[in-house]
Amino acid sequence: MNPQAMMIFSFSLLLGTTITISSNHWMMAWAGLEINTLAILPLISKSHHPRAIEAATKYFLIQATASSLVLFSSMTNAWYTGQWDITQMTHPTSCLILTSALAMKLGLAPFHFWFPEVLQGSTLTTGLLLSTVMKLPPISLLFTTSNSLNPTLLTSMAILSTALGGWMGLNQTQIRKILAFSSISHLGWMTAIISYSPKLTLLNFYLYALMTTAVFMTLNTIKASKLSTLMTAWTKMPMLNAMLLLTMLSLAGLPPLTGFIPKWLIIQELTKQNMAPMAMVISLLSLLGLFFYLRLAYCATITLPPHTTNHIKQWHINKPTNTLIATLTIMSTALLPISPLITTTI
Repeated sequence: MNPQAMMIFSFSLLLGTTITISSNHWMMAWAGLEINTLAILPLISKSHHPRAIEAATKYFLIQATASSLVLFSSMTNAWYTGQWDITQMTHPTSCLILTSALAMKLGLAPFHFWFPEVLQGSTLTTGLLLSTVMKLPPISLLFTTSNSLNPTLLTSMAILSTALGGWMGLNQTQIRKILAFSSISHLGWMTAIISYSPKLTLLNFYLYALMTTAVFMTLNTIKASKLSTLMTAWTKMPMLNAMLLLTMLSLAGLPPLTGFIPKWLIIQELTKQNMAPMAMVISLLSLLGLFFYLRLAYCATITLPPHTTNHIKQWHINKPTNTLIATLTIMSTALLPISPLITTTI
């Protein structure tokens, strides 16, 4: 892609995200969401592959529908209350429509079917943007309107997202689809706690974005897109492949890694809110996701040589290291000791 065009699209992504996060008026928030959608579409379809064009079309249709629902809910609320302020979303029907629209934008169940297909049709770099940057504006709107949303609906969507994210990721062999269902499962954890502790939802999102960025950048470096190629990728960068094991386990939420922090705090907060059964159910459902995380970690560390006759042996002896990947990997695995400091700040 032309560097000038790439710079314009990147700036538009930053601009749209900033407008949505910093706005108090629903029209400004809607404009930021639209700028984000229009900026990411050329990045999804830049490979000109039919699968990429299909992914861009699906993404456009879903995001346009969700944006129109956001606008419709804000207009309905303004009709009944006379308020366009985001924090003044009080009409029950408007809150219900807004919850559905934001769930559609995020990829929460039962509006999750588009996300794995779009991520599969995108490159790893664009998939990273779809999994992290593009989810920040809807998460910020959920954070701002968390007091007005229905806790029962959010809890139901959280349980459904965690269950489907783990269940549907079990039989996948494409890494991008596995990471898409991982994202759906993590969004379930964020939605479960947003009515009771919105700051904890933001902490969960930040740590999820950190770990996902480390995983996507590592996979992009070793050029692995499915499990069969991940098994032979150890010949390129053995140490990075070994660190991918720890990052995957951290994304699964195993102690003593960084990914254990948000799950620990969410279970603690749900218990304080007299929702111990909810905490137990969502913890058991996360075991489904643990299976495919362990499978990814196993495939990342298995030493299977390239064995097909027409396969080029991809040995790299002096591969230059990436400081950013090293920093992200360390942060994705070693932040648990500072969890007391994190708990005091939230």
